[in-house]
Amino acid sequence: MEQGKKRVKTPIDPDDQLAKLGARIKALRIKAGYSSYETFAYEHGLPRAQYGRYEQGKDLRFSSLVKVVAAFGMTIDEFFGEGFK
Repeated sequence: MEQGKKRVKTPIDPDDQLAKLGARIKALRIKAGYSSYETFAYEHGLPRAQYGRYEQGKDLRFSSLVKVVAAFGMTIDEFFGEGFK
């Protein structure tokens, strides 16, 4: 980078990131062999209606995300390792 020039950072779009989060959660559920989000949520002790909203890219608390990631048997690093770059 030339001296004196500043790097311009692209702002993060929260809606875009939530959509990516929902897509990642849904893809992992399908990969785990669950065609129904309700069955997955029920079998992992997650609120079914709320879990459905997560897959739709609705806002969620970090503690809820941790529970979802744990249901997939993953770490946070593994979860965010795909789909967010």
